[in-house]
Amino acid sequence: MEHILLLIILLILLIEFGLGRWLSYLNIKHSKLKLPAVLADIYDTEKYARQQDYFRTNARFGMLTASFSFVVIVAIYACGGFGWFDGIVQNWTEHGILQSLLFFGVLFIVSDIITIPFQWYAIFVIEEKFGFNKQTPSLFITDKLKSWGLSIVLGGLILTAIIWIYNLTPEYFWLLAFGVVTAFSLFMSMFYSELIVPLFNKQTPLEEGELRTAIEAFANKSGFKLKNIYMIDGSKRSTKANAYFTGLGPKKRIVLYDTLTEQMNTDEIVAVLAHEIGHYKHKHVLKGMLYSIPSSLLLFFLLGWMLGSDVLAQALGGTKAVFHLNAIAFFTLYTPISLLLGILGNVLSRKHEYEADAFAQQYGYGEQLISGLKKLSSQSLSNLMPHPLYVFFNYSHPTLYQRIIKMQTK
Repeated sequence: MEHILLLIILLILLIEFGLGRWLSYLNIKHSKLKLPAVLADIYDTEKYARQQDYFRTNARFGMLTASFSFVVIVAIYACGGFGWFDGIVQNWTEHGILQSLLFFGVLFIVSDIITIPFQWYAIFVIEEKFGFNKQTPSLFITDKLKSWGLSIVLGGLILTAIIWIYNLTPEYFWLLAFGVVTAFSLFMSMFYSELIVPLFNKQTPLEEGELRTAIEAFANKSGFKLKNIYMIDGSKRSTKANAYFTGLGPKKRIVLYDTLTEQMNTDEIVAVLAHEIGHYKHKHVLKGMLYSIPSSLLLFFLLGWMLGSDVLAQALGGTKAVFHLNAIAFFTLYTPISLLLGILGNVLSRKHEYEADAFAQQYGYGEQLISGLKKLSSQSLSNLMPHPLYVFFNYSHPTLYQRIIKMQTK
């Protein structure tokens, strides 16, 4: 039975890899199509050639990294690598929770170290070549060490709680584990900008002036209570711009990248923020959480059901059921369900993006939002012609073309 299960796992990995590469191939071919009239003013001839070069460079590099990861993971599964490492960890300690922490911790560090050359090349060769990179090697290393520390501490705490719950009450594991993960997610939603972001970026309140006055004026007009407007030093890593809304209740805040103020005028920035406020007004965060509840419950229910299976562990080269081996096998088998839920989530997210655009347009910022989005696309050398199937599977936002057409037809 374990051999059949291993074949199913390998088949799932193969189908996932094949689907991803096929979609990428379609996306590359589709990117060569002529731009529609509403997008023609984003790139001149020279910049469009540069954008095509940037897109294809990243596409080829993505093919390489995906193929490398696929070969490595298939080799590990086929050779019983996970079971072999489980045997080593069991020799280190007899404590079940500590075994799983060591197992996942070592795998996390080793896998990340293996991919560092790819990350380095993406930042210091590709992004550097096209003028986006502002990150220094020392900052890259510092960021990496901080990320490892956070992952080990926070991931270790959550993992410890989940395993402890399973050992305590396998019958109600799915419900209690769901509760713990949901509570942690809510906590991070509220305090991420205060606790995590300062470890990587400097946030300063937006100073008094034309931009702050315009943002506050729109917030008051739209009935959005806002006190926290921050500027973040995104320019120390990249020239690409962004803005986002974060937090819940009194902890909500708007965060602007300093690069955004260099690329947009005041009205365009207000339009982008009007879009973000539209998400809040339409309760998209709450709706997204409500969507995630049944899918998360399903995940933990199925996980709890399969954690005790000896066959799962044996398919990976182990001898009996242990949390870490069964969890790895389960999440691979769960891939088709995860893919389907991800597609549905993207459909919902794209609907929310249209609604947030309509909110900005409702307050007279439609044209400014369009011009701002065009500038963001131009500055980041975005692919303006993604394949519809690639969008369907992978995009949480509608394409720029779809958003402009939607706003222009209202």
